[in-house]
Formats: sequence, C-alpha cells, structure tokens
Amino acid sequence: MMRKVCSLLFAMIVMTFATIQSTDKVYAALSDIPDKYASEINYLIEQEIIFGYPDDTFKPKNAVTRQEAATMIGRSLDLENNRQNTKFPDVTEEHYASGYIASAAEEGIISGYADGTFHPNEKVTRAQMATLLARAFDLDETSSHSFTDVAKSAWYYTPINKVATAEITVGYPDGTFKPSKDITREEFSVLMARAMDGNVDSVSQDPEPQPEPDRTETVIGEKMVTTDSLNVRKGPGTSYDVVGKFSDGQEVKVHEEDGSWRYVSGNGVEGYVHSAYLADIPKPVIAEKIVTTDNLNVRKGPGISYDVVGKYSDNQEVDVHEVDGDWRLVSANGVEGYVHSAYLADIPKPVIAEKIVTADSLNVRKGPGTSYDVVGQFTTGEAVDVHKEEGSWRLVSSGSVEGYVHEAYLTDKPSVNRTVAIDPGHGGKDPGAVANGLVEKEVVLDVSLKVREYLRDSGINVVMTRSSDWYPTLDGRVNIANRNNADSFVSVHANAFLSSANGVETFYYAKGMTDREYKSYKLAGYINERLHKSMDMTDRGIKNAGYRVIKATNLPAVLTEIGFLTNDDDAAKLKTQKYRDEAAKAIAMGIIDYYNWRE
Repeated sequence: MMRKVCSLLFAMIVMTFATIQSTDKVYAALSDIPDKYASEINYLIEQEIIFGYPDDTFKPKNAVTRQEAATMIGRSLDLENNRQNTKFPDVTEEHYASGYIASAAEEGIISGYADGTFHPNEKVTRAQMATLLARAFDLDETSSHSFTDVAKSAWYYTPINKVATAEITVGYPDGTFKPSKDITREEFSVLMARAMDGNVDSVSQDPEPQPEPDRTETVIGEKMVTTDSLNVRKGPGTSYDVVGKFSDGQEVKVHEEDGSWRYVSGNGVEGYVHSAYLADIPKPVIAEKIVTTDNLNVRKGPGISYDVVGKYSDNQEVDVHEVDGDWRLVSANGVEGYVHSAYLADIPKPVIAEKIVTADSLNVRKGPGTSYDVVGQFTTGEAVDVHKEEGSWRLVSSGSVEGYVHEAYLTDKPSVNRTVAIDPGHGGKDPGAVANGLVEKEVVLDVSLKVREYLRDSGINVVMTRSSDWYPTLDGRVNIANRNNADSFVSVHANAFLSSANGVETFYYAKGMTDREYKSYKLAGYINERLHKSMDMTDRGIKNAGYRVIKATNLPAVLTEIGFLTNDDDAAKLKTQKYRDEAAKAIAMGIIDYYNWRE
C-alpha cells in the first residue's frame, strides 16, 4: 500500500514539474507578446485560458471568434467541456468547443441566432465581448461612465457601462469604445485578465485598435444584382444583421466567397449577399449579326486551334461583344465564344414603311436629333425604307446610307405599281418657244429626263414620249402612253408671251367632271402647288383648256408650263441647272402627291 502511495505521489510531482516546464517554455517561445500587456497575457497562459499557436507565436492582432470566446470563458469559469451534440445545428459533437459552447449557453452567457444557429466562426465585436464578460462575471454595478460612441439607447450601453464600472476597460485615449470593432486576442486577453484578477497591473487604456483590413482590395470577380432591395448582410447567412441594400441591376465587385455567399461591394455598401441573386454582367453589345452558314463552330479563343465550345445554325442572330482581328466574340442562346467574321452578316432590319424624300440634300444623322453627326444625304424623290420610329424622327436606309431623318421631309411612297407618261413638249422640227437664248424643246427635254430619274428613284415606272430631239405627233404621244399602260399623263412645256408675263401654270381638260376629269384636276393642283413654290415664281394657278394631248387621252392628264422664256427673270432661272432640277423635283413630287391621294 505504501509503495502505491509513494508511486502516485512521485507521478504527481513529475506532472506538476512538466506543467511548469511547459508554461515556462510558452513564456520563452511566444516572442510576439506585446511588452505592455505581457502581464495580462501571461496570466491567462499561466491559467491555461489561452495558448499560443503551433508556430510558437501568439498573434495578438488576430480576431477572436465566438467559438474561441466561449472556450476561453468556459475555461475561466471551469465549465463542463464534454463534447456533445448541442442545440445548435452548426455545433455538433465533433466540434472541439461543443462542450464549452453548450455549457456557456446553458448558463445564459452566450446565445445563438434567431434561426437556431450559433455561427462558431463569426468574429466577436468589442460590444459583444463586453456583454459576455458582464454575464460571465456577474457584473451588476453601473455608473455615470460614458463613451462618446456609445449611445444610451444602444443595446450594448449597459454591458459596456458595467465592464467600465468594474474597471475592466477604460476605452481608448480619444474617449471612444469602438463597440462595432472586432476584438483581437490582445484586447480579449487584457479584458479577460482584468475580469479574472484585479491584482494584475493597474488598469490602463485598452490596446490601440489595429486598422481594419480593407476586404475590398482584392477583387475576384464582378457581378450584377438580379433582384430589387437585395439585403446586404454583416455575415454569410440570413441571421446576420442587414447593413444595406442593392437594387436590381446594380453592378458589384466580388471580394470573397463563403459557400453560397459572396462578400461584395458597390455604391459605398459592402457585405454578404447570396450568390443566387447575382449574375454575370452582360458584356456590352457592339453589333448584332446573323450567321450565314450551318453548324458554325464556336471556339474558346480567336483561332481554329482553340477548342469548340458550341455551334450555331444558319440564320442564327448573335450579339457581338469584341473584335479580335478577323474573329468576333459573340453570344446567343447561352453559347458564347469566337467565330470568324466571314460567316457573319448584318441583320436585315425590318421595314415598317416605305417613304419618299421630299427635300434636296436631306441630312441623314447618326441619331434622332439635329445634334447628332451627319452620316450621309438623300435627295428629293429618293425612296427609303423606314425601320424604326422615334418621336418625329425615322431610322431609314437607302443603298449603303442608313440613319435618322425628320418625318417632315418624308412622304408616303405609292403602294400600287404606277406608270406615268412624261411628255417633253415639241421636239425635232418643232422648237417651241425661243427667247432669251433659250429653246423650249431643249429646256423641257432636260427637265423631263430629270423628272424620270426622280420618279424611278421613288419606285414609279416612267414612259417617255421622247427622250431625244425628235418630234412625235400629238396623237402619237397619246398612243405611246396608252400602249405602255400608263395610268396618267404629264406634258411639260415652257411659256411665251409678253415680256411682263411670268410664273407657272398647269392645265387640265374637263368638259364636265367625270372621274378622269376630276383626277386630272387633282393632278394639276398637286403639280402646280409644288412647282410655284420650288421655282419661286408667280402662281398663275390651274386652268381648264382643251390642248390636244390632254383632251384626246382617256388618262388623267395635265400640261404644265414651267415659266416664261420671254420673261427675263423666269428665263434667267431656267438657264440654270439648279432651277431645272427644282422644276423636275416639283413635278415628280406633285405626281407622287397625286398617287398618294388616289390611294
């Protein structure tokens, strides 16, 4: 029996010596313990409340987590540490601190979150640590002590006041407590040692806070928020406090990943959001194209040596995001990659209407307004396709020119195929009027050929009774129109009379007012209205007259006089290409007005 007692006593002496040796070794090894707080930290190490790391460091600036706080408080109070399945689903029997967490929770020192979880890895703030110390050490006494950043209405006011009254803390030199700051191992050790043993060095200011690391320095991606009023939380879970909100479409930078949660920042707000509410930011679309071949390989990079990541079918419309030499980064139907530009073409824009330009040298602009750059011009009578309406502006195209023009300079294009007979008066042996160096047959042929050009540009078929210097008979002119199935007839002349006579006039024939005669009357009105304005000449009006070419036909027919060769002012204008063009455009637009009226 005595031998057994001696053996047991010897064993206890050896164990005690080993413990002392181990503690001495810790003192010597933990070289990063701050001298100013060595007493407090070494006191906790001596009491086996806190230990160093395997690399023989203390890491005083590391943050303290909830599981670490529960463990150290549990050790200081000698709470049970039997590993067990706790009431918290995220703290199971396998967790090293499960016993201390369960015991501390049972004693009312620490609690979980509304969803029943514990968040063992969440960092502890100074306000939370004050609450734990006040509960653990039954601190009840309060005083008038205050800190500039601790409002009396704050939930943490009372526990912070209690630890300050107990002289466990005096805060920082600037009079603050910094309740929201994560507490470090250094700070925790100082406060815990003061709470456990009032005989430790006299109370001084809390350790100066380490600058918070900027978690936004590293960017691992960029995303876009896909829902409105998305809660931004303090930690990776719905039980954490909301620190802000993001709106739908908000672009954010991603800094960290934590399971299905992401630490993000944007518009001055940073925190955690669930990845389900984030999506890739759509790449800017610089063009839209259509695929021109079937089974087009879509590659991972700009070249045939890159892997194929998908295929496009013929006529597939794609968005173009980047240009890389002859290759294009495109996307469509969830497939994104590179294709060669040779297999892409412009997408034909839908045509919602066809119009005729009514102004000469009409500026075509890059956007719907006069502030946009001019990208081209259209001429009077030119037919254009309308692709889009934006207010009073129209996106139109003709040939290689595409852009915006104001609707005021467009008129409807006749929707029915039309054929008009243009009759340049006189010709050949019949010169017509001759005055002021002008010959009527030459002037009206020049103008009539221009009318043909404008009408053809507008999609209207034109039959010329003559296109050179020869003389068809009056009835021959009518026959040419009838043989070619013309649906209207316009004879072009220039007037002659006294030198004082001037201006333009247009004739129609009407014995009564049959349908043909009424149409002739309307045709004369449309042409004369355009003509006198474009030529800036006197409007002599429209008149009923029985000229053979407009009387002998069964078509709506008119004869228009584009000015007096015998008048100096009129003749001066008709000598210039500018006014001959104006006359031709006016006649053509008058004919188009007439056809639009008929529809």
